Parts: sequence; structure tokens; C-alpha cells
Amino acid sequence: MRWTLPSDRVPEAWFNVAPHLPAPLEPPLHPATREPVGPDDLAPLFPMALIAQEMSAEPWIDVPGPVLDILRLWRPTPLVRARRLEEALGTPARIYYKDESVSPAGSHKPNTAVAQAYYNKVEGVPRLTTETGAGQWGSALAFATALLGMECKVYMVRASFGQKPYRRVMMETWGASVEPSPVDDPGHPGSLGSAISDAVRDAAGRADSHYSLGSVLNHVLLHQTVIGLEAKEQLAMAGEERPDVVIGSCGGGSNLGGLALPFVPDTGVDLVAVEPASCPTLTEGRFDYDFGDTAGLTPLLSMYTLGHDFVPPSIHAGGLRYHGDAPIISNLVRHGRMRAVAYPQGKVFEAALQFARTQGSIPAPETSHAIRAAIDEALRAKEEGAERVILFNYSGHGLLDLQAYDDYLAGRLDAG
Repeated sequence: MRWTLPSDRVPEAWFNVAPHLPAPLEPPLHPATREPVGPDDLAPLFPMALIAQEMSAEPWIDVPGPVLDILRLWRPTPLVRARRLEEALGTPARIYYKDESVSPAGSHKPNTAVAQAYYNKVEGVPRLTTETGAGQWGSALAFATALLGMECKVYMVRASFGQKPYRRVMMETWGASVEPSPVDDPGHPGSLGSAISDAVRDAAGRADSHYSLGSVLNHVLLHQTVIGLEAKEQLAMAGEERPDVVIGSCGGGSNLGGLALPFVPDTGVDLVAVEPASCPTLTEGRFDYDFGDTAGLTPLLSMYTLGHDFVPPSIHAGGLRYHGDAPIISNLVRHGRMRAVAYPQGKVFEAALQFARTQGSIPAPETSHAIRAAIDEALRAKEEGAERVILFNYSGHGLLDLQAYDDYLAGRLDAG
């Protein structure tokens, strides 16, 4: 029921999906001129190595040795077959999940945090700023900067800052400084867009700082492809030719992309993005150029968006409360290579409890969106009497999200 690989089998190159996209990506635009940005435009925020990766068309990009050394602290992560869940559902489908919760920060996020911190360290940048929603990304960057001897400032969405105090404690334990966002409006619940504005404004105003983003950008999804590359090898070990369906929860798109992108060239593999019904970017948003942040400081990206001034409800899946989506994910959805579904919060927590009571692990609210879709795919296979191989990303545990479970169990949770 569990397939593992030795530490020397961590992928030594990242998979770049750019050559395999159904249409070329449209370039990001400068916020002032609306012209395509160049490397010099991005240099105040990112190291040149990451800028090169953002624009690269090379099919494979080598992982630096020092990054591999840190990734090997927990990678490769296990592939697990959810047999007890299958039995509870009475489905002929075989359900597998990639367990990214085993990282020190408890999620998939360190896969890119370590790489981003490393490239900044090599360029001589001692301090990074970032935003975080539920705290998974902020925790990951705090972990990475601690190991590399760097400073870290995290702007945490105010709603999550109040809901998830132990995420803040985790970040501070690793040496990060955490501030609720937006900093200039204490009565505002916040959004990832406004937290990005705070972090970008901070980094742009200091010569010793760069900005680090946990999702959306091409290089972030690139670093996450270690997930899907390992999963391919592990599925073969499990005797599976390929999955029929690959599922990931989607806010900005990093954990979904990390698992799904290596499967893009494989015909017959259905790729599914799962988002909250209260922030339905892919299912109800428009495809357009839009800012990645609320204040309009970032380049404009070609993506599905609800508008950069959209303020989502304060749902517990704070990591999915983003107004836009990664250009890569948006490209795949727009051209039919990936499909998107949205679920209300109540249905998601119903699935989370079923998973916890069969498999034992308590998933993060974000991860539970993928679990909901995996269960529905398995039930559809049951109705059809069809065998189906379902693969989803168990992107993080919910051990620091127990307030959400308490609210659900006590009937206080908004089901929408």
C-alpha cells in the first residue's frame, strides 16, 4: 500500500512543461508600460537564475546539488494506495496519493522554497519577503531561509493570522518575522493579493531584499515537478501503466502543477484542478491580463482571474483564496488539456472526515478539495462499474488546522 524510493532517487532535473503546452504562454506585461517585461524589469525582485527559469523553453533544468542535499531530508515522498477509502466507497477504482505532508513544514511548499532561497543566497541577497494565506508557504520559506542562514519577513493574510496562530508560531520558531496583512488596514480580513502587495513593497524598498512567491509563477511550478516525476516512477513500481485521472487542489496552482505537469504529454490522462466555490477562479473567472496583487505593483499575467481587487470570503482553506491562477494552469484549462471543478466548503470537509476516518491522516482544508474530487471520481467509477486509476496530491496535513475541524464538527462552519 506504500511505495518509497531511496534518497538518491530524488529527481536531479526539473520538468519544464513549456515545450508541451497546447499554445505558447503570453508574456507578462510591465505594470506601467503594458509592454512585455524583460530580465532587467524583474531583477529588483528576483535573482537572475529564477528569471531565466521563468522564461526558459529548455525541456529539463538541472537541480543544483545543494538544493538536492536539502530536499533529501524528506524526499522522495511516499506514494500511498488508499485501500481503506476504496473499501469504504465500494469502488473498483484504485486511489493513490502522493504524500507531501512528510516535509518538515508539512506540505509540498518547501520544494520551491529551498530552491528560491538557494538562488537568492548565491546572488548575495540576505533577506526575503513573502506573503502567505493559511501559512503553508510562509512556513516553508521560513524553514528554507533558516537552513540557509537568511532573514525572512512574512505578510500573513489577516483572516488566517487570527484563525491559525500556530502557523505563525511555526514561522517564528524558524526565525521569520510575521505581520498580519494588509498592514495599513487593521479592519480588513486580507487577501493573498493584498499580502503580495505588502511583501513586494517591502522588498522593492530595500537593497538587501528580494521577494519570493509560493505559487503562480513558472519557476515555482517548475520546482514542484519533483512530485509528479517521483509519482510516475512509483506508479510503475505499483504495477500501474499510467493514471486515468490526476487531481490537485488549486489556488495559485503550485501543488496541482507539481503533480500534473509531468503527465501533460501523456495522452489519455485526465487532469483536474479543484478550487473552492467561494473563490471560483477557473470555473467562473475571466481569462485576461491582470495584476498578481491588489495594489498593481506586480507585472500583469495572462490568466483566469476574478479581478485583482476581489476579496474572497474568510474560508479555512486560506491557501486557495487567490483571485488568479498560474498562467501555465490557465493555459491548460483554456485549451482543454485540463478541466476545473469547484466545491463548497461543507462538501470538502465532509470528504476530509471520510478520509481521516478511513486512512487515518487528517488533511489540510486545501488538500481536502482534491480528496473531495478523488472520492467523486471513485464513486463515478462505481456507478459505471469501471476500473480507474486515480492519483491525487496529498499536499499537506491539517494538524495545525484543527480550529477548522472544530468549527465543522460544532456546526459553526459556513458550508458555502
